[in-house]
Amino acid sequence: MEMYLGQVLLFAGNFTPVNWAICEGQILQISQNQSLFAILGTRFGGDGRETFGLPKIASHDGINYIICVNGIFPSRN
Repeated sequence: MEMYLGQVLLFAGNFTPVNWAICEGQILQISQNQSLFAILGTRFGGDGRETFGLPKIASHDGINYIICVNGIFPSRN
């Protein structure tokens, strides 16, 4: 099942699944993540020229929020 790029889920596993990242506020390079930047922009950090940030969402009892960093680009229509 393909997920939408930028989609956030709770995950209780002891690893980070392929195509996902834990929502820890990481700063990413726009040049390596152009589609994700098009969705998130700089609302979670970064300079908007070379970098942007992922959301920082606290985990609870070992359950992490994860964000899809490689998936289907969501349509507005």
